[in-house]
Amino acid sequence: MMNWKNKRVLVTGAGGFIGSHLVERLVELGARVRAVVRYNSRNDWGLLELLPPAILAGLDIRSGDLVDPFWTLQVVEGCDLIFHLAALIAIPYSYIAPQQFVAVNCTGTLNLLEAARRTGVARFIHTSTSEVYGTARYTPIDEQHPLQGQSPYAASKIGADKLVESYYLSFGVPAVIVRPFNTYGPRQSARAVIPTIISQALDSEAIRLGSLTPRRDLTFVQDTVAGMINIAGHPATTGEVINLGTGTALSISEVADRVIGLLGGGKRVVHDEARVRPPASEVMELLCDNRKARDLLGWQPQVSLEQGLQETIRFIRDHRERYKPERYNI
Repeated sequence: MMNWKNKRVLVTGAGGFIGSHLVERLVELGARVRAVVRYNSRNDWGLLELLPPAILAGLDIRSGDLVDPFWTLQVVEGCDLIFHLAALIAIPYSYIAPQQFVAVNCTGTLNLLEAARRTGVARFIHTSTSEVYGTARYTPIDEQHPLQGQSPYAASKIGADKLVESYYLSFGVPAVIVRPFNTYGPRQSARAVIPTIISQALDSEAIRLGSLTPRRDLTFVQDTVAGMINIAGHPATTGEVINLGTGTALSISEVADRVIGLLGGGKRVVHDEARVRPPASEVMELLCDNRKARDLLGWQPQVSLEQGLQETIRFIRDHRERYKPERYNI
């Protein structure tokens, strides 16, 4: 286990869902965290705004855009490790604005890798996604499963992964690719399926969802963060791709039933065609083979689905202003 005390750590995408939890945990471990958020004129730090004041006080927050190579080089200077989470992630929006996904997810990653190479960063932890596997050709999905770009989002993440691989093989950048399956928990936006289900269930009798049959492997955010930190601290992971998931998958319908049960029942699920992906683009099953993480790192999920859903429900109840179920946000 790495001693994180005073390690100079850069986290991109720090204002996002997983990023904010990662930043919080790294500060608790004693790291000196430079938290990168995307520049906006509102001076909004995203979900970092929800962190306890004691955590915020320990952060070096930088606003900018990784698509700019000059700014990216400047923000990387002086850092020992990089956790790269910044990305556009909304799959339905990738059908509308694919060029933005290539710019942020591919060009942004390229700029960060080049900055890491120039400054001699000791570790580069790149966050991928299980979506790069597409619909499973076999399950559980291990790290050798073929990559399939079934959406512009998935294609942009495959491109980013391959850039990371190339900088490791071509230039010796000490990189590792972390491939989380579907992470959920407090602070996640209503763009994702579990907050969509919960926020609608809290407000109405009907829960409007798209396809109900796709199956997903759901990992609580604290477990994903623990896996990422474990991977970063283990030198044997350099050059590797490592899945993080529970090894259990549920259909969207089954997830909705679990949430409804925890809320006391009395809700119904309504099919909403507007939320359905194009037929050939829908990823039907993502089930993680987590043996590599378990055998190499001793990592395994600690939070049960019921416990994780209860914590997520509690957060959404306490932050109703952040969730607007009457608006379908692609």
